[in-house]
Amino acid sequence: MDIQAIYKSIVIILLIVVILSLTSGLHFLMKDVDQSKKMVTSLTIRVTLSIILFLMIIIGFKLGLIQPNHM
Repeated sequence: MDIQAIYKSIVIILLIVVILSLTSGLHFLMKDVDQSKKMVTSLTIRVTLSIILFLMIIIGFKLGLIQPNHM
């Protein structure tokens, strides 16, 4: 595998982890009755991963690892 494929795989995996964190936050919002800090922790993880994902996309675009599709 080349570096572009590895980079794209990492970005996709990070996106999936962000979505999983979103669903766990929803679960804690709906089911957690003792008002623990699990939802806040889930939100913190999701925001941090989203910022990392955004920066990886920008860096990948600047380095030429990710290119837009033109029709």
